[in-house]
This record gives sequence, C-alpha cells and structure tokens, in this order.
Amino acid sequence: MIATLILQTNTNDNIAVALENLPKGKKISINGRFLTLKDTIPLKHKFALTALKAKEKVFMYGVLVGETLRNIPEGGLISTQNIVHKTVKVTKKTKTIPWSAPDISDWEKKLFMGYHRNDGQVGTDNIWLFFPLVFCENRNIEILKTIFENELNPPQKEPLQRVLSDLIHQGSGSRKQDEKETLPPVFENIKVRFITHQGGCGGTQEDSKNLGRLLAGYVNNPNVAGATILSLGCQHLQIDSFKKQLNLINPTFDKPLLFFEQQKEGTTENLLKRVIKETFDALKTANTQKRQAAPLSKLTIGLECGGSDGFSGITANPTLGVVTDLISALGGKALLSEFPELSGVEQEIVNRCSNDKLAKKFLRLMSEYEAAAHRVGSGFDKNPSPGNIKDGLITDAIKSAGAAKKGGSAPINDVLDFTEFVKNNGLSLLNTPGNDVESTTALAGSGANIILFTTGLGTPTGNPITPVIKIATNTELAQKMPDIIDFDCGELISKKRNLTVMGELLLAHIIRVASGEITTKASLLKQYDFIPWKRGVSL
Repeated sequence: MIATLILQTNTNDNIAVALENLPKGKKISINGRFLTLKDTIPLKHKFALTALKAKEKVFMYGVLVGETLRNIPEGGLISTQNIVHKTVKVTKKTKTIPWSAPDISDWEKKLFMGYHRNDGQVGTDNIWLFFPLVFCENRNIEILKTIFENELNPPQKEPLQRVLSDLIHQGSGSRKQDEKETLPPVFENIKVRFITHQGGCGGTQEDSKNLGRLLAGYVNNPNVAGATILSLGCQHLQIDSFKKQLNLINPTFDKPLLFFEQQKEGTTENLLKRVIKETFDALKTANTQKRQAAPLSKLTIGLECGGSDGFSGITANPTLGVVTDLISALGGKALLSEFPELSGVEQEIVNRCSNDKLAKKFLRLMSEYEAAAHRVGSGFDKNPSPGNIKDGLITDAIKSAGAAKKGGSAPINDVLDFTEFVKNNGLSLLNTPGNDVESTTALAGSGANIILFTTGLGTPTGNPITPVIKIATNTELAQKMPDIIDFDCGELISKKRNLTVMGELLLAHIIRVASGEITTKASLLKQYDFIPWKRGVSL
C-alpha cells in the first residue's frame, strides 16, 4: 500500500518523492518528525529529507543515485541544477542475495491458449512474417504488404481520412457515404506482418551479421509460423549466412521458410508473382494450426520501459517485478533489457547473478558499452530524456534504480548479449540500448512472446510479431491516452491498491492477451515498430 503525499523508497534514502503537487511552506510528516518544504515540489519530483552539503552523496531506492553540486536545504527541490549523476564502481560479485520465491499455488494450474511449435516453444500469436535481407528489397516488401493486407483482411477506412474528406468536399455534397461493414478475414488462424529495415549491405559487415542474427531470432520466435524472405543476391547478408545464424540459434528449426532472390528471378513482376503464389499456399497450411492449452511456464516476458516518469519506479515497474518473480517461480522466462538503465544498480545485479561467470559477463558488457559511449563524448549519464527530467528522473541513476524494479528479486540465471536467444528459465539480462524501439525489437528477436512496456508519459510503440502490453504508471495517463494504454498501475496510488494484488491482476491480463482473448492497443493501431540496433552508441 502506498501512502499519500510523499514516499521514501528506502529507509536509507535522503530524498523523497512527491505523490502530489506540494506547495512551498507545507509541513510534511516523515519518520516521526516534521519538515517544512523550502520549495514547491511538483508531482513526481524529489526533495531533500535532510540538509545536504555540496559534494554530498544522494541516495534513493537505497542506492547512490547522485552527488550534490551545492548546498540543498532540508525540504529543498532536487533538480538538474543541484545534483549530478553518480554511481558506485562495481568490480565483482560480493555476495549471493537469497530469494524467497512467491506463492504460486494459485497459478500452477493456470493455462493459456497458444500455438505449439515442434521445438517445444509456444506462441501467443501465429504470424507469417515477410522481410528482406537487404534494404534494396524494401519496396517489394511494401508492394506485398499492400497486396496481402488488402486481400486477406481488407482494412477499414482510416478514421482520420474523413477529416480531410470533409474539408475537400465541404458544401459540395459529393462525398460518398463511408462503408461501415468490413469483410471477415480470409484466414482465421494466421496473420501476415511485414518488416523493412535499412541494413543488410553497406555499413560494416558486423552490422549485417548482427542483423542476420536478429532476423534469425525473429523466425525462431514461437509467435512466428513461417516467413517469406526476399534477397537481392549481391548483398553482405546472404541467404546462406542467414541460415547459418538460424542453425546456431536452433539446430532443429523446422518452420517453413520461403526464400526468393531477385537477381535470379528476372523481372520484378515474375518475382512477385512467384512470391504471392507460394506464400499463399504456405498460408493455407499455417492456418490449420490452432490454439491449444499451455502452462504459464511457456511464457517468455520481455520487460521494457519508455517515456518514463517519476512514478515508473514506484508503481508500474515494481508491478512488473511481481509478475517477473511469479513467472520465474513457475518455470517461465523473463528478459530484463536496457543496459544503460541499469547504471547505478550493478552491485545488486551482480549479487543476484547465479554464478561468478554471469556476473563477470554482465560487468564486461556494461563496461564495453559505456566505454563506447565515452569515445563519442557521451555516457550513461546522458540517458535521461528531456521528458524524463521534466517528470522527476533527474539523473540516469535515479532512472536506473527505478527501471531495475521490472526485474523483481529473482536470481539472474543468464546474461545475454544483443541477438542471443533466451534459453534458461527464470530471469535473464539482455544487452540492449534504452531506446524504446531498438530494445523491444531486440526482446522479440531474443524470444519474448509477450512484451510488458511501462510508460509514464505515453508512447505508441508496438512490435510486428510480439504483443506489447502498454502499462501506465499513473491513472491520469491511462485516462488521457486510452487508445494506447492497456493496463493502469496508477491505481496503486489513485486507489491505494496492494502491489502484490496489482501484479496478480496484470498476470491475469497477460494470460488473456497470450490466449488471443484481448488484442493489445498497439496491435489495434497496427503499431509494428522494428529498428535494429547497430551496436553504435544508442542510449
């Protein structure tokens, strides 16, 4: 239960967060004493619980999150003008943190209805995927998208089209009545989705290899039934190279893949005719697959936050932590991404790693990532966006300490570099940027069949193959942007809900999405974002 007015996230903290707008001069009761606010403290922002001197350490969530630039009075506002990012240097695992698994008796026999694959994975959706191995084929993918979407599931007229239509035909009476009825889909059990990108040739060969591994992860994702893959023929990312990457991920892979190389086919018309005919036959076969019951251990949840605010680490991210612990205890898988947003909590992370080898791999990846950022004059401290700062996330360490809450408290059973596919049950770390779409793109490529995405400011981000459940950190956002928000964790504050109960409500919602009973808002909006990370500096 979250108290009103303010919150001290840990008894060792010397700052607290405002749960509502607090005026200057207001008396606040905290830990059995009173303090008077020296500044107006906006909702979600922080203030000093004691007088802080210049160069003094600032703690939140029980960890070092900053250092003061000048004296801050008790009750003074914490801002970019008076503190900077500061973290503890971590070199090794110092202890093993014990874990008390949550009670899963209410969930052990729960099932979701999914698509079973021959390798034992279970999909929450059944997608036939079209994509190119090189950007030269993007136009052909777009042509195929128009053809297949128009015929298999004729789209409704874009609602905003009427706005322009009314302006054009205003007063003329010539605008035709909008059609309100749409035809049912041709196939009941298979959907078609399309990816384009700017890679596969040019740039570095390492970029092309990474793209090949990422795309191989997409076809290996249990949500994908098969794929139509276009190649030009002369690019860096060759068909054979893609197949090798796929074999490394899954030597027993047996889903249907249709490859087409334009430089062998002749005219574009001949190429696309063949693609259409062979893909349609494959779709008829894929459509015979139906949802069947599966245990929750077959879920792989990807954990993401974007458009974060001062409540992210207080409401939505801890709720995901409850779900992560439940999924881990049930034998499922969870992927915690966004390495720049783990800066400052490294010691807790390595102490949760199940062995020293994983701890060392995590620290190496973090060190290499930050060094790459420094080489171009940046660093993890530059991660918070203007929107983050405006809503109370003053330093990257404050943001990171809240972001890490998505991972709950379960042991970390694996550390994956970008494009590595998930293999161990329980919680794994996945090296991705903090960039929302690059990170969600990577989560799906590493096997997430559901993505949980928390947001305090609002973002429409989705994914072409994996349902993305958008979770609001505050009720105001959920009410303001209901077209993109699926679940409201702001009720922890607005309705004083219990955190464990909120986590269980979210897990129940996840089961319905995984079973196809609920379509996520991102999917309804056809928000199918795909941006591969080039391993350059992206925070």
